[in-house]
Amino acid sequence: MLPLQGRVALVTGAGRGIGRAIALALARTGADVAINYASNDRSAGEVRDQIRAMGRKAELCRCNIADDTAVHAMGETLRKTFGQIDILVNNAGITRDKSFMKMTHTEWDEVLNVNLKGPVQMTHLFLPQMVEKGWGRVINITSVIGQMGNFGQANYAAAKGGLDAFTKSVAREVARKGVTANCVAPGFIRTDMTAAVSEKALEHIKSITPMARMGEAEEIAEVVAFLASPAASFVTGQEIGVNGGLYM
Repeated sequence: MLPLQGRVALVTGAGRGIGRAIALALARTGADVAINYASNDRSAGEVRDQIRAMGRKAELCRCNIADDTAVHAMGETLRKTFGQIDILVNNAGITRDKSFMKMTHTEWDEVLNVNLKGPVQMTHLFLPQMVEKGWGRVINITSVIGQMGNFGQANYAAAKGGLDAFTKSVAREVARKGVTANCVAPGFIRTDMTAAVSEKALEHIKSITPMARMGEAEEIAEVVAFLASPAASFVTGQEIGVNGGLYM
């Protein structure tokens, strides 16, 4: 029997990149998967079809997680489709990079709304179900940027650092309810987002990373799958760095 057989996972931002790898990894370990995404129907549909090919249930749920009304509507749809969400992976995120003194209020708010408010709303909606059932996993994807800061990413760093602090507080509140809450903090991972970075900048990133390479989305997904599994039942309130040694 697969470790997550009979469990239902919801992964936000699951249409591509790290979210896609996480959704597929959870399905391989037995979970049915709700695939949240913001806009790319084709890419999300490919993930759904791959999961169904494994013999798992998979459904699409297009929703902006920063929109509270849309989040609650999605929750009602998922309740009818799956009944229960056992594993919540808050992965969706955006960037609006600019030096802080040039950053607009809109650019600040957009990142905080998706990267921090979004996961908070999702957790607030699905956590009570987990507590009532006496089993659950909340896994938030933070970032090495939230741990060490970065030029031009004050909004992103604040959101990811805040998400880590939020996760630790939730972990303390539900630790005796059979629910764990943890973070995975990726370093620089080879995705569509980093593909837009100049080759010179990527070479610099590799040069300051002890492993001297970019990470792969699957390397993040495997850590998430572990945290979702029964093997991680005594792990809570942690931020696990997967960054090639960039931040220790």
